[in-house]
Amino acid sequence: MKALVLTELGGPDQLKIAEVPAPRLQRPDDVLVRVHAAGINHLDLFVLGGLPGITYNFPHIVGSDAAGTIAELGPAAAAAGWAVGDRVMMNPGIGCNECEYCAADHQPLCPRYSLLGEHQAGTAAEFVVVPARNLARVPERMRWAAAAAFSLVTLTAWRMLTTRARLRAGETVLIWGIGGGVAQACVQITKLLGGTSIVTSSSDAKLERARALGADHLVNHVREDIPKTVRALTAGRNADVVVDTVGEETWGRSLRSLGRGGRLVTCGGTSGPLVTTDVRKLFWYQWDILGSTMGGDREYQEVARHAFEGQLWPVVDSIVPLPEGPAAFRRMEIGAQFGKLVIEVAP
Repeated sequence: MKALVLTELGGPDQLKIAEVPAPRLQRPDDVLVRVHAAGINHLDLFVLGGLPGITYNFPHIVGSDAAGTIAELGPAAAAAGWAVGDRVMMNPGIGCNECEYCAADHQPLCPRYSLLGEHQAGTAAEFVVVPARNLARVPERMRWAAAAAFSLVTLTAWRMLTTRARLRAGETVLIWGIGGGVAQACVQITKLLGGTSIVTSSSDAKLERARALGADHLVNHVREDIPKTVRALTAGRNADVVVDTVGEETWGRSLRSLGRGGRLVTCGGTSGPLVTTDVRKLFWYQWDILGSTMGGDREYQEVARHAFEGQLWPVVDSIVPLPEGPAAFRRMEIGAQFGKLVIEVAP
């Protein structure tokens, strides 16, 4: 099968189209999906340069999101109600389905947890195999590109705001970097749950586009003092929740924007992993600093339900054919995108 593969660690220049063996069903609950479109995320960009503790066998198929049709399935998957030809999208995080964490729907804490495109072969290929429990049906009105853009960012944002930060109606959420898919999903989830969002970007054009997603307050974080602006917008209370996926560059401002009893939740550190926290303020203001990664199987079915109801929907920045896949990575590398970058595998 054709696939977009990484030939060695480096960057987009190490990506090429190659013929590689197609995956096969290994377990009774496995499903072989014919990929129509694959979505890429910041995770995929980090994979190109190598991630600590992970050794790749080259060529390595990239991509962590996908949508397509079922081409083949094991008997347990068929017994669960799936059939050849079903339109599906997939949760890229795979747990062992045996440990205490998987039993409690905390698959990201599973000791054997793995992500498509990071720990195992990815989705930018003609076929991919996943367990049936990782699938969700694609709404009929959702195009392949949107389905491929949906899963990773929406599931990540859902767990961050609901399971981890426990966002309640009437609360205020500060969301950094509205150009990214997780931030955009956070805006939609905040609105769905009855919260108020303050979103930031260095681009006025991206801020204006965020208004259509339901963002309540738009702030340019280059021109404006974020903590001062947040205090003004909240009558001095500050934010109840801060979503910070940037890390080193924004951490101090995130904490200064956080109210008493506030929760800061993070799923990444695109500007760097090492941050500084004044522990005196941490205990005095009784903050919660929360880490979050992906989401569980039941959480995935919940976000898929909201897609069927039209309440959560991804933003697609652009679509490129498989041979032009490296261009999508270059666009992400310079931060030009607003929403998800999608690779069309099969027209």
